[in-house]
Amino acid sequence: MSALGISALRPARLLDPGLCLTLRPMVYPRFFDMYRSALKNTWSVEEVDLSVDLADLHGKLTSAERHLVQRLVAFFATGDAIVANNVVLSLYRHINAPEARMYLSRQLYEEALHVQFYLTLLDTYVPDPAARNQAFAAVESIPSIHKKAAFCMKWLDDLQGVQAIRTREERQRFVLNLVCFAACVEGLFFFGAFAYVYFLRSRGLMHGLAGGTSWVFRDESLHMAFAFEVLRVVREEEPELFDDRFQDEVMRMMEDAVACETQFAEDLLCQGVAGLSVRDVRGYLEFCADQRLVTLGYAPRYRGKNPLSFMELQDTQELANFFERKVSAYQVGVSGSVAFDVAF
Repeated sequence: MSALGISALRPARLLDPGLCLTLRPMVYPRFFDMYRSALKNTWSVEEVDLSVDLADLHGKLTSAERHLVQRLVAFFATGDAIVANNVVLSLYRHINAPEARMYLSRQLYEEALHVQFYLTLLDTYVPDPAARNQAFAAVESIPSIHKKAAFCMKWLDDLQGVQAIRTREERQRFVLNLVCFAACVEGLFFFGAFAYVYFLRSRGLMHGLAGGTSWVFRDESLHMAFAFEVLRVVREEEPELFDDRFQDEVMRMMEDAVACETQFAEDLLCQGVAGLSVRDVRGYLEFCADQRLVTLGYAPRYRGKNPLSFMELQDTQELANFFERKVSAYQVGVSGSVAFDVAF
C-alpha cells in the first residue's frame, strides 16, 4: 500500500480502506455485470415529449391536481442531486472494488440525467423564472420537502469527515447510510413520487411525465439492486455489523421515512384529489417499506397489501419483482465479452 492508499492488491473485504485500482483478479463480477446492464439502459431527456402535458396542465387538471404536480416537481428538482452527492461523498469513497466503482460512475451519470429531466420539467411546466426559483428553494421553503431533505442530510452528514471506515462503529454508520439511500430515499421517497405520476396516467393525464418517469423508475430499480447487492456482500463478509442494535436503527429509520413521506402526501393531497387519499398513499408506502425490509433480510413491519391497484394496471409490475425481471423496454446493445478468469 502506497502513502496515497493506492494498491494493486485486492483488499480482504469490500469495505477495507484504500484505493484498489486493478480489475484482475475480479472478486465481485456481479458488480461488473450490473455496470454492463446499466449501459444497456440508455435514454436521453430529448426523447421525452412533454408538449402533450401542457394541454393537461392548462385545460384538464383541477387546481388540486395542479398543486400536486407543482409540489411533486419541486421535490424532484433537488431529490436526485442529494442522491448524487451521496454517491460521490460516501459510496465511491468507501466501497473498495474497482468494478463496483465502475457501476457507481454510471449511477452518477444517471443521477445527472435525472436532474436534467427534472430541470426540463420545471422549464416546461413553470415558465415563470421567479416560480422556478421558488421550486428550487423548496428544500428550505416547503416544510414537507424540507423534512425529507433533512432526513437525507442526516445520514449523508453522518459520514462526512470520515476518510476511512476502520472501526466497527464507522462501518455500521456507512452501512446505515447505504440502507437510507437505497431503501428509504430511492426505494420509498422516489417510489412514492412515482405513484402520483402513475395515478395521473391512470386517469389519462400527463403522459409525457409518465413516460420519462418510467425510464427514471428503471434506473432507480437498478440503483437499489446494486446497493442491496453491496449490503449482501458486506453481510456475508462482516456479519457482526448486522447486530440487534443495527436492526433497531434500520426499523427506526424506515418508520421515520414513512412518516416523512406521509407528511408529503398530506401536502400534495391537501386540496382534495378525487380518487387518491392520504390513507391509501400511506398504505402503499408501508407496502413498499415492507418490501425493502424483506430484501434486507428482516420481517415485514406493516404487513399490509398494496391499496393502489393502478400501480399494477399501468405496466409497473416491476414494483413487486424488479430484481428478478430483465429490463427490455429500452436497450442499447453492448458488444464483446469478458472472461472473468483471465489474469493480466
